[in-house]
Amino acid sequence: MGVHLQLCPHTLAHKHLFSLYLQWNPRLSGFTLRLAAHLANTAFGQLFLVPLIMRINNFTILRYLDISEDPTFLPVVAEEGKSDLSKSSNDSEILCKLLDMRSRSTNLAFNFRGIQDYLNCYQSGEVTPLQVAKNILAVLEDPERSSLHLRAISQWDREEIIKMAECSTARYRHQKPLSFLDGIPVCLKEEIKVAPYYHRSGTEYLGTKPETEDATVTRKIRTAGAIIIGVSNMHELGTGTTGCNPNRYHNTARNPYNPQHFTGGSSSGSAAAVASGLCPFALGTDGGGSVRIPASFCGIVGLKGTFGRISAYGCHPLSYSTVSLGPLCTSVADAALVYSILAGPDPLYQYGLCQPKPSLSEIITPDLKGLKMGIDWTFFKACNDEILVNCQKAVEFLKSFGASVIEVSLPEIEEIRVAHVICILSEMRDFLQPDFNNHFHQMANRQRTRPRAVLQETFANVNCLITQGTACCAPEIQSSDLLSGCSDVQTTLQTMRYMQLANLTGIPALVVPIGYTVSGLPISLQIMAKWWDEALLFRIGLKLEKFHDTIAKPAIYYDILG
Repeated sequence: MGVHLQLCPHTLAHKHLFSLYLQWNPRLSGFTLRLAAHLANTAFGQLFLVPLIMRINNFTILRYLDISEDPTFLPVVAEEGKSDLSKSSNDSEILCKLLDMRSRSTNLAFNFRGIQDYLNCYQSGEVTPLQVAKNILAVLEDPERSSLHLRAISQWDREEIIKMAECSTARYRHQKPLSFLDGIPVCLKEEIKVAPYYHRSGTEYLGTKPETEDATVTRKIRTAGAIIIGVSNMHELGTGTTGCNPNRYHNTARNPYNPQHFTGGSSSGSAAAVASGLCPFALGTDGGGSVRIPASFCGIVGLKGTFGRISAYGCHPLSYSTVSLGPLCTSVADAALVYSILAGPDPLYQYGLCQPKPSLSEIITPDLKGLKMGIDWTFFKACNDEILVNCQKAVEFLKSFGASVIEVSLPEIEEIRVAHVICILSEMRDFLQPDFNNHFHQMANRQRTRPRAVLQETFANVNCLITQGTACCAPEIQSSDLLSGCSDVQTTLQTMRYMQLANLTGIPALVVPIGYTVSGLPISLQIMAKWWDEALLFRIGLKLEKFHDTIAKPAIYYDILG
């Protein structure tokens, strides 16, 4: 039987699905993506190869469960018993306190430049937004600096950047900044529409023309006065957790802590940009840990909001029921600030219309007394030994503030993993090619109902769940990865292990760096809370940052403020 290797449009859809299938498949990882995609599109592939992949990856496990629950196609959960917000402090006052706390909090040898550092310089006149923009462009356009292959920003436009910076500089000159984000540099994942850039989502064939409209989050950022320095690199179509992307428009983003290691994905460029100092915050999308994995690997803070909390209007609908948008930042305070500006209902995005009012009430407290942290110790210990030791110490540190640990059980973790994969792949195929069979999709959404019910019971007894950020640290880049991509089932399993529960059920989650391995790679702890309770994540995260008493300077770092 001859093998014809020309990829047709039909096969292109299979190509991207197969890139994820192969990462989960230890036996088939030797196939080239091109050949595997072709085989998947043949009678042989449909009869033998795809069923084999499903069995090896345990995708058939849901067939053997007696699932009586109705399917939950969208993880939207109504607010429960929220206290009266009328008595809470004004959020702008809380944000001022947060920024002030950060500016006075550290006497470290090194600390990331955060939003407050930029604001201090702008308000004093020491540095202007225009000078900042020119410093960033010097990094992006300098061939010697580019040789470091950071590859964080995939598209930028000098005129656009300068124009935004000049407007911001004029506002500060007249002492009329638009918000806490006025003049702050930011990049947005290429999955998010940003005019006038190409909306490629890490591919070579999407976004053939420059965008003429912004996504909702882009518009909010512009309205706040931030300087968009470009769109950031990403794993192709978000179908991987490393950030590896050999496409000619992108190439693989590098981890600022060690350029020979991956950033994590799929919001790879956003994490690299923040950790390298190019900007103090960036935006990503998280359908299977795509904000939290790169944040963990690059030693920064990453937030996945409650499903629907931040509008996804204007993003490619790669997986409409698992994806949440969120910021990647240098601190919890900055994450809270960006969240406060981006969160809220959007008439163009139906899934978040009935959300409760976002609030930062009571996130600044002297202790964590009365807080109950739920931990499934069997699940918690399923990680690298070095990560486990650091995370156990971080949990003990949180207990020193008065929090207690309650042992919980998170049943059907393997079923949750499979259900998440089936949901995200089914929806991605729906986006790439409308004619798909949703038999497994419906079964996966029945499974989605079960952990959601378990979590509702669990959160009646505990305030949050604690896990590691990832079960491994940033993997090393092999030379072949840069040419043909990579497929490593163990890495995929370890990076996503603690991510999928939040994506499948829609609960919010925050990763906070807590230390480093002996080789200098970052380690993070994850906090998950009930739906719409991002404020609790920030409250705990602010305390957890104090455990991290030494911040290592990344191998690639640009001090944009000079």
